[in-house]
Amino acid sequence: MSASFAIVIPARYASQRFAGKPLAALMGASGEAKPLIRRSWEAACAVPGASAVVVATDDTRIAEVVRGFGGAVVMTSSAARNGTERCAEALAALDPGIDIIVNLQGDAPLTPAFIVTGLVAALAADADAAMATAGLRCSPETYAHLVGDQAQGRVGGTTVVANGKGHALYFSKRVIPHVPAAMPDPHAAVLLHLGVYAYRPAALAAYAAMPPSRLEALEGLEQLRFLEGGQPIRLVPFEPVGWDCIELNNPEDVPVIEAVLRRRGLV
Repeated sequence: MSASFAIVIPARYASQRFAGKPLAALMGASGEAKPLIRRSWEAACAVPGASAVVVATDDTRIAEVVRGFGGAVVMTSSAARNGTERCAEALAALDPGIDIIVNLQGDAPLTPAFIVTGLVAALAADADAAMATAGLRCSPETYAHLVGDQAQGRVGGTTVVANGKGHALYFSKRVIPHVPAAMPDPHAAVLLHLGVYAYRPAALAAYAAMPPSRLEALEGLEQLRFLEGGQPIRLVPFEPVGWDCIELNNPEDVPVIEAVLRRRGLV
């Protein structure tokens, strides 16, 4: 029997880099502009088999927009420090019989549906793992972008390494592992982390009960709390998907994402 799962889209209005980001308008292939939160909702609704899709937010402006296009909302507190904590708060509003909760981040409308279903299947098959997340094999272009950003002191993305069992060893905003300059095809050794997560409900509740961890605070990566708390993370590798799965982090990202929406024919 396949695992049942629900998708939670955590969304907050406040952002240091892009205030009001969930309501930012993004134009698709038809020329219609839709708010980011609606595009993320549509990406979630395109995932086959989800028993529920809800937006978890503490902001009434976001909630009103979501209800306006027919989406479901779970109101959470303003105390949530990250999307994983917001998903944990949303647990109480979901069917207690659901096996897996998926965190599809509200700023990631380009996430392919097959990655979500792949994470659910991988977590269901790995009894040792508390949660699962995705690593995209780097193309030469992505690797060059990551290394170039690092050389200039910028964060171009998060990378991840795993052990022989397929469990994550570490996530970093640096490029890991270090690849010797003489190594042929250095991109093949690096996995770009894609910030979509599948959790067991018990692990999600345990996460929320733990204080933020030291490495989580240093790297600014919420998933490190699982590793420091001794909860294994299943890392699921995927080949490059054929388009840039970037998140909307800055206003400058809007035209880049709109270009991908047009190329993919997403209205």
